[in-house]
Amino acid sequence: MEDDAPVIYGLEFQIHIIDFDDENNIINKNVLLHQAGEIWHISASPADRGVLATCYNRTSDSKVLTCAAVWRMPKELESGSHESPDDSSSTAQTLELLCHLDNTAHSNMACVVWEPMGDGKKIISLADNHILLWDLQESSSQAVLASSASLEGKGQLKFTSGRWSPHHNCTQVATANDTTLRGWDTRSMSQIYCIESAHGQLVRDLDFNPNKQYYLASCGDDCKVKFWDTRNVTEPVKTLEEHSHWVWNVRYNHSHDQLVLTGSSDSRVILSNMVSISSEPFGHLVDDDDISDQEDHRSEEKSKEPLQDNVIATYEEHEDSVYAVDWSSADPWLFASLSYDGRLVINRVPRALKYHILL
Repeated sequence: MEDDAPVIYGLEFQIHIIDFDDENNIINKNVLLHQAGEIWHISASPADRGVLATCYNRTSDSKVLTCAAVWRMPKELESGSHESPDDSSSTAQTLELLCHLDNTAHSNMACVVWEPMGDGKKIISLADNHILLWDLQESSSQAVLASSASLEGKGQLKFTSGRWSPHHNCTQVATANDTTLRGWDTRSMSQIYCIESAHGQLVRDLDFNPNKQYYLASCGDDCKVKFWDTRNVTEPVKTLEEHSHWVWNVRYNHSHDQLVLTGSSDSRVILSNMVSISSEPFGHLVDDDDISDQEDHRSEEKSKEPLQDNVIATYEEHEDSVYAVDWSSADPWLFASLSYDGRLVINRVPRALKYHILL
């Protein structure tokens, strides 16, 4: 051949539905084809276990665009199955497209976040410097843009991540762009707080404390995890410096907020006990308003001294950057981590700590 002929490879972009059989300690997998493109972000609806959203790359007119869409998985996969399919014989199934989050005006979707409570009909996408609030209608087959806001300032400002607060009747969203954290009121799409230079380098992820309404965790490329009280953002209430490279993820335990997971490019997952800034700093549930009362009586009872923060465990099963960590929504003592090399690891909170928290 005189000319080099182009070679086109049939790439199959996939979503793997992982089913963990707790009784037999077996991981089963079902494969769904995501034919729209390469996935960069995925988030599941909190109201409908069969619905998820993805951000993915698509090529248009020789330009790579990052789009977003909402999908439904096959019915038989929604309930989960402990039957382990034979990988060699099982055929991949296809996701059903429900709707696109139309991005004709915004070319790069960074992430999609669902309203944490409610009927799963509200969703926010972060695209370039725009925050977009969508209403999903007609059984999620149509996404209508309800309101939006934009970052304003010098340079090319771009959102990198966001998180919807489960507190304040789900009217607040936190976002990250570069090294800055911002809070937004979804009713007016106006900014309610701003933490400039929250990290020394790019902010990678955020998470709200599920039990303390003003507490927000962040992590970034400065290898740090920081905890903020959004009522006073002049400085963090606590900083963790246990990782040696970029921290990609931070996640509060849904039930026991003293348990915090982080994953990093240092290939490690760290489970920390941040009990001093949790809802149970004295070993039992305490409201924000009760802290001052506790302090008044602290001298009377030494047993009311806050417990000490510490690293519970460092997990080194990964050999590559850990890009995702998360807690099980069904079992508060179970968590998973995923690394760049495709390795998924499921772990448990150490039994001794579990009983210490419960008892």
